[in-house]
Amino acid sequence: MSPSSGTTGGGTAVTITGTNLGGATGVSFGGAAGKVTADSGTQITVTSPSGTGIVSVTVTTPGGSASAGTFTYMTPAPAVTGLSPSSGTTAGGTAVTITGTNLGGATAVSFGGAAAKIAADSGTQITVTSPPGSAGGVSVTVTTPGGTSSGKFTYVIPAPAISAISPSSGSTQGGTTVTISGTNLAGATSVTFGGAAAKIAADSGTQITVTSPPGTAGTVTVTVTAAGGTASASFTYTPPAIN
Repeated sequence: MSPSSGTTGGGTAVTITGTNLGGATGVSFGGAAGKVTADSGTQITVTSPSGTGIVSVTVTTPGGSASAGTFTYMTPAPAVTGLSPSSGTTAGGTAVTITGTNLGGATAVSFGGAAAKIAADSGTQITVTSPPGSAGGVSVTVTTPGGTSSGKFTYVIPAPAISAISPSSGSTQGGTTVTISGTNLAGATSVTFGGAAAKIAADSGTQITVTSPPGTAGTVTVTVTAAGGTASASFTYTPPAIN
């Protein structure tokens, strides 16, 4: 019998050789009927049914039955064909759909070795939530009872965004304490008011406190530069009050 093994899903074309095989009325794999596609006195071609483990293959003809030996069912190896999206922020939390074949029953999905949370799983698709990671490309490895397969995912540093500046105006003499609110502001390398550098007093992911530099009366662009890029807002310089 060749081959003597196939996947649990069935569909393997198996050739059984011997004598007096003509007119076979059935071929069973552990009691499950296989589909006979060709038959002669010396050879039978049959498509294996689905099954598990190691089973006996029995050929039945008008002259009786004979064992063709044993057939081993193997869990098919997974194959990853794509990830969507194929990138996400270093903070994690990106919903990623992994497509491929034989993905059912996944026991683990890792991003560069870090475990991801599996939200849904089928034979052709797995949905996971990416864990946090460092900027750059990592291997995404899917583990199933049939083995492992991998794809690629790129971690990117999220771009900063400014939602508010308070106060939004100050004296041309500078020295105004300004709070910049937003997202992904941590690790800011510079804050400029119309191109002039401001002194950063405090910095977090959602808020930066700076001291405005001197400037010329009018509205200028305040630019925050962080690891993920830049973000900007407006600030208005006003002449100092005359007492």
